[in-house]
Amino acid sequence: MAAEAEVLDELHRLRARVPQLTGALAASVDGLVLAQDTPGVEPEGLAALTAAALGVALRVADATGRGDFRELLLRGEHGYVATYAAGPSAVLTLLAGDRANVGRLHLEGRRSGTRIGELVEAAAEAQPAPAARPTPKTALTPRTRTARTARTVPGATGESR
Repeated sequence: MAAEAEVLDELHRLRARVPQLTGALAASVDGLVLAQDTPGVEPEGLAALTAAALGVALRVADATGRGDFRELLLRGEHGYVATYAAGPSAVLTLLAGDRANVGRLHLEGRRSGTRIGELVEAAAEAQPAPAARPTPKTALTPRTRTARTARTVPGATGESR
């Protein structure tokens, strides 16, 4: 991705602005890591789990008539996991300690999510469209299984089985 360095810079700036922030990850909505700053956490696994949580959050928001996904906050015994929309094709997941200021986390997470969404969309627009595959001049016939003839194996009596 062309914007990976810019997204990573945004993650580093975010971590500098928010005390108690222990990790930040930008991922596509289908669970692929775009950029990460998550020491001690396996980023591919976190991106995949984020995509799964996003899927559930989208269904809950839809089922309850709450509109488009904006954010998701999980509070555990040792801190927070917050996920923010980052445009239509990405999400931002933040890890914070249990003493984090949640209001500040939301304020900065929303701002960074918006910025990352802009970077990801700009990179997607800048990429050339994939070339169309040429169509074959002759129609391909579908492959079918061929019939096999039965093999005979001589038995102890010399007969076929």
